[in-house]
Amino acid sequence: MKLKLDENLGRRVAALFRQEGHDVSTVPAQGLCSAHDRVLIETCRSEQRCLVTLDLEFGNSLLFRPSAYAGIAVLRLPPKPTPEDLVGLVETLLDGLAHGSLEGKLWIVQRGRIREYQEPDVER
Repeated sequence: MKLKLDENLGRRVAALFRQEGHDVSTVPAQGLCSAHDRVLIETCRSEQRCLVTLDLEFGNSLLFRPSAYAGIAVLRLPPKPTPEDLVGLVETLLDGLAHGSLEGKLWIVQRGRIREYQEPDVER
C-alpha cells in the first residue's frame, strides 16, 4: 500500500512499514513539514497515498471526508506515551492493513483495536 507518514512519525516507524512491503513517503522527505493540513491531504490525494498521522484533526470526518482520499489512519497514543506505545499502534495498523483495505476510509487506531468510520448513506 502507498502510505504518507506525517512529520510526527519518525524513521523507525517508516522502517516498520517498509519491512512489511509498503511504499512509504514521508512529510519531511518532501519538505512538507509545517504545511497546512489541507496542503498535506491534497498532496496525499494527488499521490494516491493513505495518510498515517498522530494529528487528531484528520479524524474529523466533517473536515476530511474519508471517501475523498486514498485513506486516513489516525494513531491515538495514550496519555504519557512511550516509544513502545507508538510501535504497538503501528503493529496494530500493520495487522489491519494485512487483513483489509484502508482505501477511502478513516481508521482510528488504538493499541490492539481499529475503529473504522462509516460514512452515512446519503440518498439524492
